[in-house]
Amino acid sequence: MTIKPLCDRVVVKMVEAEETTKSGIILAGAAKEKPQIAEVVAVGPGGLVDGKEVVMTVQVGQKVITSKYSGTEVKCDGTEYIIVRQSDILAVVE
Repeated sequence: MTIKPLCDRVVVKMVEAEETTKSGIILAGAAKEKPQIAEVVAVGPGGLVDGKEVVMTVQVGQKVITSKYSGTEVKCDGTEYIIVRQSDILAVVE
């Protein structure tokens, strides 16, 4: 099964957080921060959203930074994805 986003939606998969710090300390599950860097899996077509033309600027495969608690979490074939609006994407990581 595949997820195909509509309008200005983007499907992202969160990148796993580091389990050790730079100094070598291993972090417990509760000490890890929620990751904000994600990989774009699918991009909607854009178009008219709330009466305004939206052009999609992100592409599949890019790494992006999303708002910390934005989007809708979905599970598909055992993998967790988050569907966010393009406006919830803060930056592209290069």
